[in-house]
Amino acid sequence: MTTAAARKEMVGLSEADIRMCAGFPSATADVGSSGQIWTYQRTVQRGNLNIVVPTLAVGAIPAVGGSVNVAPGGYCNTQIRMLNGHVAEVAYAGDNNLPNSRDALCVSTVDACVAYARQHRYKAPAVSR
Repeated sequence: MTTAAARKEMVGLSEADIRMCAGFPSATADVGSSGQIWTYQRTVQRGNLNIVVPTLAVGAIPAVGGSVNVAPGGYCNTQIRMLNGHVAEVAYAGDNNLPNSRDALCVSTVDACVAYARQHRYKAPAVSR
């Protein structure tokens, strides 16, 4: 998954690289000799899917019925620790998991940066003539 790849592939990107692929952070915090933490916040509104089963009673059989409510929203804080002007660590916080996918609501924040890192890291050096 992209969020797992980001933990490794974004390490080493510069501050300018991160601004290019993720934009400007929502918040920053100075953590002294450990550098700075840049936070990118993403909120996904909770949508509702309601499935209602009609109540059914037949003679002596008790009533059967009910409803199901699925709310797949949440939020993700993608936290990038910068040390000496480069990414040292990427972590995720928040209500960011979906039923079958860990940190799924964070993908859109780091997806472009993983692609950016791959494109720039494996780019062939320019040939001088």
